[in-house]
Amino acid sequence: MTDEPGADAARTLRLLWREPGSGPPRRGPRQALSIDAVIEAATALADADGLDGLTMRGVAQRLGVTPMTLYTYVPGKAALLDLMLDAAYLRMPRGAHDGMPWRARLEGVARENRALYRRHPWVAELPVSRPPLGPGVMAKYEHELAAFDGLGLDDVTADAALTYLLGFVESVARAEFRAHAAVRDSALTDEQWWATHAPVLATVFDPSRYPRAARIGSAAGQAHHSAYDPEHAFTFGLGRVLDGLAALVEPGRVPPEDGTP
Repeated sequence: MTDEPGADAARTLRLLWREPGSGPPRRGPRQALSIDAVIEAATALADADGLDGLTMRGVAQRLGVTPMTLYTYVPGKAALLDLMLDAAYLRMPRGAHDGMPWRARLEGVARENRALYRRHPWVAELPVSRPPLGPGVMAKYEHELAAFDGLGLDDVTADAALTYLLGFVESVARAEFRAHAAVRDSALTDEQWWATHAPVLATVFDPSRYPRAARIGSAAGQAHHSAYDPEHAFTFGLGRVLDGLAALVEPGRVPPEDGTP
């Protein structure tokens, strides 16, 4: 281990790209693990217990080694999270863009990312302002930018449009994560929560003072059978995001919706 952040960052980058010499030292007994085994064990632990349950000690126990042994493979938890995220990005299924209408291409990108959040809910908890610059990030970025080919956007606008699209997906994923956490932490389903609170609310809430909240909230609750429906939020929001991006596309450059040239 090292106390120098720059040295840790450089080693993490080499680990991401599996550069020679980035792993544990060659001296001493032959290493029983690999960096991929460490990433796999950490990912399984985070999938099961979330980021709060992910500790270096927990990963070491899952692998049957001491925590100090684990530090010979990765500098620390921050580096491990970078490696986990990049590996998750690298394994993402990616649909072909060829011959598809532009809205379908962008919708495919959004749904691929939503599927990632559902496979690995802990990804929604991660700060991504400085994503790991590994092969997974680069492959994901390259694939997703290709969905904007032929739309007449300059490079900076294409990048911003992709960021806008992915930001929407991330916001829905975070809301869905919080909704699941609320159910888990309260041990109540939405129906049980409302059944518990409705009698008290009826004694304190005056619909005549909040007519819109009463009418619209009731209609939405009946339509979704809950206060929040992640599927509806995603489908409705994605349509509006794509409508907004359509306004950026250079006139006459939008591929026809039937996919013909």
